[in-house]
Amino acid sequence: MRSSRNKYQRWTCASSLAILLALAAPVPFALAATATSSFTVTGNVVANCSINTVGPTIAYDPVVANTSANATGTGTVTIACTKGSAPNIGLNAGNNSAAAGGLTPVAPRAMRLAATANYLGYDIYWPGTTTSWTTANPYIPSAPTSKAARTFNMDTVVFGGQDVTVGTYTDTVTATVNF
Repeated sequence: MRSSRNKYQRWTCASSLAILLALAAPVPFALAATATSSFTVTGNVVANCSINTVGPTIAYDPVVANTSANATGTGTVTIACTKGSAPNIGLNAGNNSAAAGGLTPVAPRAMRLAATANYLGYDIYWPGTTTSWTTANPYIPSAPTSKAARTFNMDTVVFGGQDVTVGTYTDTVTATVNF
């Protein structure tokens, strides 16, 4: 019996040693499964503009300087638009345009002397031209190459030869930038 007992002890000892070595051996980390997904990030840049204006002030002398010659002045329109947008700038006919057709000479726009029936005919032109600047005929500048503000002249003419009363004439014109 000894021999079977020795065998059993040796087998038990060897098995125990194998188990002990297996337990003491470093266990490799179990690999976790992974999955991936790609996505697109989207940013939309919108066309936008801001607009500021400075209206012209014109001195008109119906007796000497402007008996036949026009009086001129310059206002400005400043726009800042998103790079690559396509702005155009329109100017409405003003608050007194209905009275302008009855003036001599006939004018597309009119300034009014306070709350009277006295009007002074004028027009506003695209920068450096004699093209009437209106909402139907807007000024179209080149597409902006940056968002930096750009200023455009409003060349204004008060037509000579008008027989008008002394005083300060005004009109309100609305400038609109479309983009």
